[in-house]
Amino acid sequence: MDQQENNILQENATLPEFEYLEQLIKHRLNKYFPSDNDIYPPDFTEKSQWSPYIYKFIEENNLNEDESVLLLISLAPHVQPDLFDRVIESKLKGSGDFQRLGGVRGKNFRGFLPTGETALFMLDGESWDKRIEIQKIFGTDHLFYKKHILWIEELPIGEPAMSGRIILSQEIIDYLITGKISKPRFGMHFPAQLLQTRQEWEDLVLNNDTMKQVKELELWIRHGNTLLNDWGMGKKIKPGFRVLFHGPSGTGKTLTASLLGKYTGKDVYKIDLSMVVSKFIGETEKNLANLFDLAEHKDWILFFDEADALFGKRTSVRDAHDKYANQEVSFLLQRTENYDGLVILATNFKSNIDDAFSRRFQSHIYFPLPKPDERFLLWQKALPQKAELDEVMDLYHIAKQYELTGAHIMNVVQYACIQSLARSEEKIMYKDLIEGIRKEYAKEGKIL
Repeated sequence: MDQQENNILQENATLPEFEYLEQLIKHRLNKYFPSDNDIYPPDFTEKSQWSPYIYKFIEENNLNEDESVLLLISLAPHVQPDLFDRVIESKLKGSGDFQRLGGVRGKNFRGFLPTGETALFMLDGESWDKRIEIQKIFGTDHLFYKKHILWIEELPIGEPAMSGRIILSQEIIDYLITGKISKPRFGMHFPAQLLQTRQEWEDLVLNNDTMKQVKELELWIRHGNTLLNDWGMGKKIKPGFRVLFHGPSGTGKTLTASLLGKYTGKDVYKIDLSMVVSKFIGETEKNLANLFDLAEHKDWILFFDEADALFGKRTSVRDAHDKYANQEVSFLLQRTENYDGLVILATNFKSNIDDAFSRRFQSHIYFPLPKPDERFLLWQKALPQKAELDEVMDLYHIAKQYELTGAHIMNVVQYACIQSLARSEEKIMYKDLIEGIRKEYAKEGKIL
């Protein structure tokens, strides 16, 4: 944590919203452990004096008093870690001495972590009707769940659901503290990397039919929400859009996904399938569920490269492995259908994708190997403007003679440029280009 973030935390720790929460804890505890002085409940109507980020979040999401208090309860350990313990210790020897209050201790964090029972206690959920009302705040129909704001952790079977910790999304924590929503960090809990590119549409070389389909997809990204919401088509067609990019490796599928995000202002996340697919039964579905839950309502573009690993054809069931593999495909089919954003599947071989997915894609876009004229353009765009070309070099002849993808051509140009720099020259030699082509052919098992 840098000094600026530390200063923000220190400032937030003294803000009125946490004074309000402290007073509310004292008021609720005083009912069971009376003091000489009456402790009255704090005035919720003064929330306009709270942190502007918290107040704005409450107003934008139209949160009522119970929902707002639950937000503060969830945020407190991240901003004022000793708040609960400080108040509790004035009444009790330890938080575990009063079961109604709930709360647990973490592995590293030794302070009080609120649970669902803490929320029930703080929101006066003693009557059956009030308890049910509060539990609905944690339900799947509530905006907290739908927008992935906060939830109760999943517990082992048999343990009371409300005994689980209240989890507040890291994105929401960042926003409530700093006013900015941070990008999710790549890791086991989020196996996806943000795709970014410095290239432009004019750097992408595709045939006319492919580019036309890509531009049609861009139109959906720009106007899809208007179609579903303002034009009322949300009742007639499913949310989101599913598209299959298929064609040989190196033909521009990943760059196209990156450019679609860049020019429509959407974040594009490339899913790392090696971190999603698990040999353990049920783990793949769990990893996918976490990913889609986090992406829901974020307007992200999800890009599954080499999608055969997840979206491959279902097989006849010969053993338990086949059974669970087919279940993974069925689960993924259901989640992609319900995702409200754009899902792009990329594969080298369209025939490897399960037919159920293919039928449900709104668009199939083929990325073929570039033809000679397209390869010539790729060579022109790939070569650095600063470098001089060998006098004997005929780029069009090279483009016509050697069948290479855009990715191959970039590798060849990189190799030739490095050779020139090693000779302290600014001229790209024909022999280096041919040697680079030979190396690319060798990767494919071809002989030049």
